Amino acid sequence: MTYTDPRSYLYQPGLLDPDAAQRLTREALKACDDGELYLQYSATESFGFDDGRLKMADYSTGSGFGLRGVSGEMTGFSHANDMSEAAIRRAGETLKLLDPAKDQPAPPPRRNNRHLYTDGNPLELVPFAQKVALCQKIDAAARARDPRVAQVSVSLSGSWTVVEIVRADGFVATDVRPLVRLNVSIVAQDGDRRESGNYGFGGRYLYDKLFEDHEWEHAIDEALAQALTNLRSVAAPAGEMTVLLGPGWPGVLLHEAVGHGLEGDFNRKGSSVFSGKIGQRVAAPGVTVVDDGTMLNRRGSLSIDDEGTPTQENVLIEDGILRAYMQDRMNARLMGVEPTGNGRRESYAHAPMPRMTNTFMRGGNDDPAELLSRVKNGIFAKSFGGGQVDIVSGKFVFSCTEAYLVKDGKLGDPIKGATLIGDGFTALNNVTGIGNDMALDEGVGICGKAGQSVPAGVGQPTTLVSALTVGGTAG
Repeated sequence: MTYTDPRSYLYQPGLLDPDAAQRLTREALKACDDGELYLQYSATESFGFDDGRLKMADYSTGSGFGLRGVSGEMTGFSHANDMSEAAIRRAGETLKLLDPAKDQPAPPPRRNNRHLYTDGNPLELVPFAQKVALCQKIDAAARARDPRVAQVSVSLSGSWTVVEIVRADGFVATDVRPLVRLNVSIVAQDGDRRESGNYGFGGRYLYDKLFEDHEWEHAIDEALAQALTNLRSVAAPAGEMTVLLGPGWPGVLLHEAVGHGLEGDFNRKGSSVFSGKIGQRVAAPGVTVVDDGTMLNRRGSLSIDDEGTPTQENVLIEDGILRAYMQDRMNARLMGVEPTGNGRRESYAHAPMPRMTNTFMRGGNDDPAELLSRVKNGIFAKSFGGGQVDIVSGKFVFSCTEAYLVKDGKLGDPIKGATLIGDGFTALNNVTGIGNDMALDEGVGICGKAGQSVPAGVGQPTTLVSALTVGGTAG
């Protein structure tokens, strides 16, 4: 296979070259504190297999730039899908509306990033027919598992993105980002009752792992087990009770209810429940929350963020004490701290803001079985679906996709229709047990903020919360 320089997708003869990009950026940002020219090319594909047939196959490419200038607390931003000198020069006119900067320009990002994933393009390495055949194989295998399988849906997706950050001070950084994902959804039917189960996995690697038999077989097993469990479910109880949260994906509750409140922009503006609490206790002893964008091949990882800052491990809460916030460059500068590698954007058409990467609670010393034995009357929440969160106050409502009654330390019937209601600050302080089984999710997370979506990772150990409000339908 002939190797093509990924930068060739950003710079086209007669339109734009690297020298011109640097020259135009210097001209546009000469009166600014900070900012960058962000160039991006992306190719994406997705396959949807449903009811035993291929229902959707999509492939698209796109490219463009975003030009941002920062002066104090003011930001000027312009973008276009025309990557040419003329378009960038026109975009630079927007930045003339900013007041001239009064301080020295911010220094460039440090250069100590690590390469966390392959440069390879997953979309080009596996033929179209093989991707369709994989979906067919998964569909057939799932239907053969159990006569109660009524419907199978398989989705396969991948993307390959090339980004380059060009700064007025001569700093240039390039990142090539692969991302793949496989999801299996199964509907099981017993008589007139139908219930569903879902499982997905992925990360910043090539399609190879998704095509390994034991990987997609495991996805079928997990989705089917959840669907069959839900066929036995009874109505969920309601009221305040003890809740045992499972390891891995249930960390999405931590991500939403706590993580957003630890992002720098909300805290600089004083609108987060965690504002002004650095050095104070905000969680029960033993609770340590980390955001780490440096984990190899993980969905939320980045070698550099979308401002060129290397990602890093950020300990946000340590043994219950608030230690730091997640920062992009602008909020870090205005708060007098260092950027943490959390400046992220959905695409070239969006300005960066503080965002999470892989956010999780570290494991403790408790045996998960022992934690279960402590629950006299409550529920065990193994998996979550959708939820609603006020990202300023941390108040949340999350629906459980797989949960069980717990009575006198023993798992009981699976329950349907359970929701968890509370706020992140109170929930953190009600943690009374932390398992030694910390796990990250399987690589399916998508984080939304201010209209932008980015891939993210979550995780946690089995966690015992002494009191949460459970919404249910049982009488």
